[in-house]
Amino acid sequence: MLTMALLALLCASASASAIQARTSSYNGEYGGSGGQRFSHSGNQLDGPITALRIRVNTYFIVGSQHVGPEVPNSDHPTQCLPSFPPYPAPSLQVRYGKVWSDYVGSHLGDLEEIFLHPGESVIQVSGKYKNYLRKLVFVTDKGRYLSFGKDTGTSFNALPLHPNTVLRFISGRAGLFINAIGLHWDVYPSDCRSC
Repeated sequence: MLTMALLALLCASASASAIQARTSSYNGEYGGSGGQRFSHSGNQLDGPITALRIRVNTYFIVGSQHVGPEVPNSDHPTQCLPSFPPYPAPSLQVRYGKVWSDYVGSHLGDLEEIFLHPGESVIQVSGKYKNYLRKLVFVTDKGRYLSFGKDTGTSFNALPLHPNTVLRFISGRAGLFINAIGLHWDVYPSDCRSC
């Protein structure tokens, strides 16, 4: 009799955990293979994404000539890239709650800074890449399209797998520029009083 009761209890707990809704998902990694790994997984504990800072060199023109010293291309060691201009030098910084993450990428280029409205979240990210990110478009649940970079390269479009989830943090690889990006989705944090 005790064995039957324990077996019934075990089956009930296994069924309850099987029905529990999953909420997290991941898209990526989009981009090239160079750069050092980074992750903002710990930053999500500071709150939801509330702002974005992205730097893109405005002189970037595909196939342009350049003047100036060259730096090694981490994706192709036998090739070089111009140091400045015209190659893009995107950098990325994300504010989680009221705390900014560390910069990833270069500090060259023009800074664009976008603040999300209170309670607004990113629900889709698309962009373009070749050996590094060339364009990012963040779409919010308020219908805003926040676009950064140049429209060239291979396209990607990332959405969360589960309903009612939002972009919670990013990861990827970066060096002189953002080589690749990964997107991590989950529910909006319910305990964020100051966001």
